[in-house]
Amino acid sequence: MNTAPATPLPGLVRRLISEGQLSHEKATEAVQSASKQRVPLISFLVEQKLVDAKSLAISTSEEFGVPVLDVDAIAPDFFPKEIVSEKLIRKHRILPLFKRGTRLFVGVSDPTHLQALDEIKFSTGLTVDPIIIPDDRLGATIDRFLDTQDQSIQALDDADLDSLDIEGGGPEDDSKGIVTADGADDAPIVRFVNKILLDAIRKGASDIHFEPYEKMYRIRLRADGILQEAARPPVNLSVKIAARLKVMSQMDISERRIPQDGRIKLKLSKTRAIDFRVNTLPTLWGEKIVMRILDPDSAKLGIDALGYEDVQKALYLAALDQPQGMILVTGPTGSGKTVSLYTGLNILNTGERNISTAEDPAEINLEGVNQVNVNAKVGLTFSVALRAFLRQDPDVVMVGEIRDLETAEIAIKAAQTGHLVLSTLHTNSAPETLTRLRNMGVPAFNIATSVSLIIAQRLARRLCSHCKKPVDLPKETLLEAGFKPEEIGSFTVFHPVGCDKCNNGYKGRVGIYEVVKITDSISRLIMEGANSLQIADQARIEGFNDLRRSGLIKLMAGVTSLEEINRVTSGH
Repeated sequence: MNTAPATPLPGLVRRLISEGQLSHEKATEAVQSASKQRVPLISFLVEQKLVDAKSLAISTSEEFGVPVLDVDAIAPDFFPKEIVSEKLIRKHRILPLFKRGTRLFVGVSDPTHLQALDEIKFSTGLTVDPIIIPDDRLGATIDRFLDTQDQSIQALDDADLDSLDIEGGGPEDDSKGIVTADGADDAPIVRFVNKILLDAIRKGASDIHFEPYEKMYRIRLRADGILQEAARPPVNLSVKIAARLKVMSQMDISERRIPQDGRIKLKLSKTRAIDFRVNTLPTLWGEKIVMRILDPDSAKLGIDALGYEDVQKALYLAALDQPQGMILVTGPTGSGKTVSLYTGLNILNTGERNISTAEDPAEINLEGVNQVNVNAKVGLTFSVALRAFLRQDPDVVMVGEIRDLETAEIAIKAAQTGHLVLSTLHTNSAPETLTRLRNMGVPAFNIATSVSLIIAQRLARRLCSHCKKPVDLPKETLLEAGFKPEEIGSFTVFHPVGCDKCNNGYKGRVGIYEVVKITDSISRLIMEGANSLQIADQARIEGFNDLRRSGLIKLMAGVTSLEEINRVTSGH
């Protein structure tokens, strides 16, 4: 008689059974359910009230020989600030407890979550030691801790909105200094603009849009890739608000006829600053101003935080490890190309390498990387900068974007002569990138022998872990979406709901990637003049997931919804 193989039980679960805290039947069901829902087993046991959180923490401590801590006895103010970013704290549910020399002690509910400990170690450069905290107390304490971290912003919001520490600078003006309100600035306008900036940072926005119209003036924030209205001040304030923003970014206030570019650095604390890239555009009813929020921490998250599947991550790391070749990252504006490139540069940024970048403009400052802002007005184009780099003995070169044949040819020659080149193109998929280079006029042989890896990407909104709900979808709908018949029934589809901790059911974003290594077979197709469809077919045969398939994998993991996958991978 055939019987299904028994589910192997972790050592901790066997201990809980032996201690009488859990029956064998419930333990087996819990292990299977937690695995299917892709949630940590310890969190599942506590959320389902199968085991008392405190008793589970004590058992975990005894099982793994890791100390347990009563975190309620410590005030959140005691915990070290600014050592670990909020994104990493929330992603891995870890709490920095205290630092002693080069050792950082962190609170966890599951000490076997080695990926979290390794990522914190990579991010901080410290040795990381876990201390167990009961799972229910861990989540509550993290929320309290992050609230206290935001108190510097909150204090400014409540008490000192008219004197934020701001540095301004435009491309034509290299001067640096604190820009404060003077007699030409109304105090209410100063406070209002500063509040908008702080609110945008709190909400994790990527852009702020100040938009004048004939009968209204609105301010919108782009959070998780979606624009949402934040304020609608009186239309007669549009000129004053524009003037204030131009003062902050050190632009010419009297010039309203042509676009201008500038930068703002907002210092939130001694160790944290946020950069804004500011652009003005004359419209019918005044100057539209868009501010791009640049968080330097985004380049230091580490590759594991970006959302690559294990195979895709291995391909990217292997390409970065090569001494020469070209890595191309493609996708529309706002798809996360910059963060992918900077993450790669961060990995390569060691004392043994000479790294130079040409960007338009440099969005994130990286210590140890020679960054150049291209400036077409004075003749400093991508191709001119690239030629100069090659006379300075580079190991790694990054070109912000390949826009023309001249830049493409120089970049390809660099990749063929012992340099690692990273760059971006505006194409929709990896195969289309190869045909785009050919259409630019790059010979097929040069493409096949220089390009080593292409990454096409999109950003999809993450479902809120607090309010997402399972939804039953017909088999036909799932098949039409692209799932294989044998996959249906093996995963749970979740749907956005919405709560006070998210934006309409979503919180944060995750990358969806198509990572294609240029293999011998694909190289032959390129040299034979194959079109993008033929190259895409070969990539699929060789096991490289396209954007749609990668999106479906994220859906099966419960990370995002079918509506979101359809939105960002339509046509792929």
